[in-house]
Amino acid sequence: GFRWNEKAGLPAGCDMLPLRNALEVQRRPAMRKNITETPKKNRQSRSQLSGNLTVGIDLGDRSSRYCILNQEGEVVAASAVATTKKDLSRVFGTLRPSRLALEVGTHSPWVSRHLKAMGHEVIVANPRRTRLIAESSNKQDRLDAETLARLARVDPKMLFPIRHRGEAAQADLAMIRARAALVEARTRLINTARGLTKSFGERLRACDAGYVDGRLAQDLPAALREAIEPLLEQAAELSARIQQYDERIQQMARKQYPETALLTAVAGVGVLIALTFILTLEDPHRFPKSRAVGAYLGMKPRRRQSGGRDPELGISKEGDVYLRKLLVQGAHVILGRNGSDSDLRRFGQRLISRGGKGAKKKARVAVARKLAVLLHHLWVTGEVYEAVHRKPAQPVPAAA
Repeated sequence: GFRWNEKAGLPAGCDMLPLRNALEVQRRPAMRKNITETPKKNRQSRSQLSGNLTVGIDLGDRSSRYCILNQEGEVVAASAVATTKKDLSRVFGTLRPSRLALEVGTHSPWVSRHLKAMGHEVIVANPRRTRLIAESSNKQDRLDAETLARLARVDPKMLFPIRHRGEAAQADLAMIRARAALVEARTRLINTARGLTKSFGERLRACDAGYVDGRLAQDLPAALREAIEPLLEQAAELSARIQQYDERIQQMARKQYPETALLTAVAGVGVLIALTFILTLEDPHRFPKSRAVGAYLGMKPRRRQSGGRDPELGISKEGDVYLRKLLVQGAHVILGRNGSDSDLRRFGQRLISRGGKGAKKKARVAVARKLAVLLHHLWVTGEVYEAVHRKPAQPVPAAA
């Protein structure tokens, strides 16, 4: 008693709208989720994001993972954010002042300054000392952020916080690091040229790196000279650039950091070492004693004491690698053939005279450590350097 719809194969009078909608959904391509959208489980009310919050941030080059814990230690939010000032302000600018923990890295200096400007307490963790994260068998950005948050919530000292230098000091230090990159590139070019020359049974004339240019290849065979000469010419161009950096560094030390004059009075310490020392430490009063500077720069022996065993180990090599390298270079000059007489030189020579395996190398490191302590002492006290400290003569008691 009813008629069929021939086209749709349905009884006449049947509503076609639901079917059309169903077919349209099937034909419609699946929409991709917006990766920047916050998952529903991470959308928290303002009441959940109030109170004492602790945040762990695992910084990445493009994006960073974060985890927010409430006062009871429960995860109230966990997601990703782009590592840009705009997106960090969008996520953390609305939070009330909280404790934020992140690992040291390329982005940590400006990120820590940016978050502190929002009123947050920022802790920059030392990854070399945070073994719970570095040596985890299940290392993930999401879990690293949560681990940082939980360590900061329990005891911030467990993160071994470090202190980033200010933006002005970082900008001035960038000029020194740029110069160091050019010196390293020049050294590699010269070493490559000398190595290729030796493989043909020839040798380049010995000279300082600053005097290397294309003329050194004049006596080489024509085929070899064609390959070596461009390397030497490029090294000469880098030497000119390095000279320009040296002039800027000299000017910067003279106008902005006059305290470098106190440090350059020490034989073996030039403007480059003195200025790098000042910019790296930035604040001399951050150390309770001058002796702490040696350990801060990684020139203190490591310890692995267990029971009755206390083996002799090498230095920790923590802290700033470039400054430690410069101090060792200064120790080379102090202990060198043309080094002037000083307490530092006598100290190093006593260590060398004891002999043993690697005596000279150990003496250079020990002198570099004492040099760091001496430079900090001169910087803090403003004393005039005495190469040989003479103790006042003891009064002779009168005869009875």
